[in-house]
Amino acid sequence: MHLIAKDWKKANLSERHQALCHFAEKVSEAPKQMKFEDLSSLKQTGYSDRAIHDAVQIIGYFNYINRIADSLGVEPETFTHEWELSTPD
Repeated sequence: MHLIAKDWKKANLSERHQALCHFAEKVSEAPKQMKFEDLSSLKQTGYSDRAIHDAVQIIGYFNYINRIADSLGVEPETFTHEWELSTPD
């Protein structure tokens, strides 16, 4: 799990999960470059329209809340642990 958070491309993920991570990355970093083919690749790996819709909602929410926190200078919570310091799953 920690490797996925750090660099999903190095994690041993199924083709289906790789497609979702690639999609999430593109939605986050280049949303204006999204094309119909991006949705098609998720459908080809077995994601339903509902699952894609839910994924976009979750990805969008995390992007939104991170921008708010960064813009306001919100500091990380002190009761959480860094991924690198915690025990791997």
